[in-house]
Amino acid sequence: MPVDQELFDAVRQADRDRVAEAVRAAIDRGAPVSSLLMNSMVPAMREIGDRFAAGEVYIPEMLMAARAMQAGLDIIEPLLGTSDHEPIGRVAVGTVKGDMHDIGKNLVVMMLKGSGYEVTDLGVDCPVEKYEEAAAGGATVLCCSALLTSTMTYMEQVVGRFQKDPAIKVIVGGAPVTQRFAEEIGADGFAEHASEAARVVSACLAGE
Repeated sequence: MPVDQELFDAVRQADRDRVAEAVRAAIDRGAPVSSLLMNSMVPAMREIGDRFAAGEVYIPEMLMAARAMQAGLDIIEPLLGTSDHEPIGRVAVGTVKGDMHDIGKNLVVMMLKGSGYEVTDLGVDCPVEKYEEAAAGGATVLCCSALLTSTMTYMEQVVGRFQKDPAIKVIVGGAPVTQRFAEEIGADGFAEHASEAARVVSACLAGE
């Protein structure tokens, strides 16, 4: 049962204003910010992700829910730094070099944040060097996104750069990317859609 039913429902119903209001009201009541995130917002987004995977909702609905959750995260994130909350992992997400598409990448960022990860958004058109900087900054999972068949091949360069570093996991995904392609280039994981990203990241961190 979520700790704050109003917040849970507001995220699930993609109501940005209600999310912000519910977060502020809960904080005013003294609710721990980490609990609001992990016991209300994360379960709501997990439910949306499960419904997306089941074909019950579609990308626009999932994107709206993620944006609603972001309204709450904008309030909570500055406060997490002053609490005892520790992220469950540090992840960097970027669209690979040559590709300027960001909708899928943005969804992955929001889904991972909503699952309790500290996420660095690397943006679009990311060369290997950007992923190297993220790894040097503490990210242990790197997520590469692509929307074009002509740019997804660049993922192999990112994977190749980190294959000799067992501490860094590289996950690939995007419309043209397949499990077979991920295996061929030696990626550590593959997410078919944004709602799977948190599960795949968790499996990689667990060594599965």
